[in-house]
Amino acid sequence: MSPGDNIRWVDAPVTTSDVRGEQLSASTTGSGASSRGSRGGKLYRGDPGVWSWVAHRITGVLTFFFLFAHVLDTALVRVSPNAYDKVIALYKNPLVNVMELGLVGAILYHALNGLRVMLVDFWAKGVRYQRLMLWVIIVVWVVVMIPSAYFMLRYNVEKLFGSN
Repeated sequence: MSPGDNIRWVDAPVTTSDVRGEQLSASTTGSGASSRGSRGGKLYRGDPGVWSWVAHRITGVLTFFFLFAHVLDTALVRVSPNAYDKVIALYKNPLVNVMELGLVGAILYHALNGLRVMLVDFWAKGVRYQRLMLWVIIVVWVVVMIPSAYFMLRYNVEKLFGSN
């Protein structure tokens, strides 16, 4: 008799509860035909909490790559001041201005969602209010991004259409 002989595998439903205490169940047979995609696999529709998790990771990676590029272009000033001036001149492009707006949006979302994550982790009622806090940070993000977009994209409008 080998060590694994006394284990009996059962094809039974697995149940757990979500943060609100509602029962969730998943069958190991995959019999949920209504949730199957066109290719026969399970189709995950997502939850706002999961999408905030994904957006937090993406904005963190984007911020990291910006900081990496920023360190490299700033280091050019010691190697070749002329090359540094050329790189900075490239940054005065309207496309880069739009990318800067995206960077501000990514950093702002990452910071606000990071505060939400800390509250969920360290506040006793954080889990209960995590969905509400997500909607609050989205509203705050929109409220801050509207004037930011106006002031940041004003350069593009002046550059493309001339100033008054």
